[in-house]
Amino acid sequence: MSLPPENRVDVADALRHARYDGAIWSLNCEQLNTNLIRLSTGAGIPAHVNGDLDVLLVVFEGSGELQVDDDVSALEPGVAVVVPRGSQRRIRCLRGPLVYLTAHRQRGGLMPR
Repeated sequence: MSLPPENRVDVADALRHARYDGAIWSLNCEQLNTNLIRLSTGAGIPAHVNGDLDVLLVVFEGSGELQVDDDVSALEPGVAVVVPRGSQRRIRCLRGPLVYLTAHRQRGGLMPR
């Protein structure tokens, strides 16, 4: 079985071509969702709760802060964090671009239950 080309990302190349904040690459396969996120200085992801899944976050570039419930942690290149399901989280870029990868188990659609 060969590796499909969409299962691989050249992070440096994706950054060179990124013209906006948000997901600059995503892969949603049978068991895993992954997103490469880019945020410019001052941009952020508003507070939200993911009640169903733990989320792995790995920082490649830039600096920022991650707030999980009442705890604030620095985000710097090389930092990896697992955000537990049910936690409220918020991300803010302090020196951008902040580039990080998120990964979590595949979940069902976002349709109302």
